[in-house]
Amino acid sequence: MSLDLDTVRRIAHLAHIRVPDDELALLTTDLGNILTFVEQLSQVDTTSVTPMTSAVATALPLRTDEVSDGGYASAVLANAPDRTEGFFVVPKVVE
Repeated sequence: MSLDLDTVRRIAHLAHIRVPDDELALLTTDLGNILTFVEQLSQVDTTSVTPMTSAVATALPLRTDEVSDGGYASAVLANAPDRTEGFFVVPKVVE
């Protein structure tokens, strides 16, 4: 795919990259080569390939769902400016 200098200049502007005018020609060639490679990748037949989430097939380690820490509600609420019956009291912000 071929790009012109104005398109590369616009891409650099959108990406917030300052590119000197003397480097635009080289960047045009590099971006064109990248787009050509991506076009080649899109032609690969992947219909028989199963989708995967990782390159390595592993199972996530699971642990039992049990409380390992806690019981500090009174210590936490001791710092609250306003509390009632074991809960923080906050001002109403939505009408």
